[in-house]
Amino acid sequence: MAAAMKNLEGRVALVTGAGRLRGIGRAAAVALAGHGADLAVTGTGRDPATYPDDEKAAGWRDIESTAEQVRALGRRALAIRANVASDSDVRRTVAAAIEEFGRIDILVNNAAVARAEDRVPLVDLSEDLWRRVMDVKLTGSFLMCRAVLPSMIGRGEGGSIVNISSVAGKRPSPLMAVYAAANAGLDGFTRALAMEAAPHNIRVNAICPGMTDTSRMDSLGRGEAWESMVRQRIPLARAGRDEDVGGLIAWLCTPEASYITGQSLNIDGGLVMG
Repeated sequence: MAAAMKNLEGRVALVTGAGRLRGIGRAAAVALAGHGADLAVTGTGRDPATYPDDEKAAGWRDIESTAEQVRALGRRALAIRANVASDSDVRRTVAAAIEEFGRIDILVNNAAVARAEDRVPLVDLSEDLWRRVMDVKLTGSFLMCRAVLPSMIGRGEGGSIVNISSVAGKRPSPLMAVYAAANAGLDGFTRALAMEAAPHNIRVNAICPGMTDTSRMDSLGRGEAWESMVRQRIPLARAGRDEDVGGLIAWLCTPEASYITGQSLNIDGGLVMG
């Protein structure tokens, strides 16, 4: 990484949901480290028996491996096992990060429930699953922001919060009621908090990925049906990469993006243009 790119030197980022090898959280953490930030990364601690084949083959160790990738770039890293839907876990996470690094300048709310079971007709969607999707995606982002903001405001140096939403919050499809609702809610939360935090020079934005080739999408396979769907739906005729999204997240946290707040930015190959 060129020295000119080290524009987050001395900054500390906290990224949730960062344990997957092919995932936006990991990519965001590595991109932020590439810009010079130190990292705290969280995950719930997945059962290794459930890892995708590529993670098993690589000897992947969830957030510990993400932390190792950050350290390989010369940055400090702290891996914290936590459930963002738990207020006590969130407070413990933020306290641990501040104890380790002395500050938190950047928060990336990326944690989400794995897709699959929630993609059913509304009449077949259980209340428990509805609440779990909402608790992790929307309530988890609220809890993390509420825990981080006092320190961020008190330091008086500004900061950046990036909530990972989805184009599904803007253009939902059938069988996605709870996912669409959670992301639409996150977009509204982002705008409201951006207004509230602006006097403290704390910027709050959302990133809305489209079809992104991460392990979350493995249930769809990667055969001809996948390729046909990509070609038909995406003007740029390819799925996004986790590095595409991670790079945008990191850039939004740099001084170059200092005049951007309250936005829900699509990164979708042109899928949603309205």
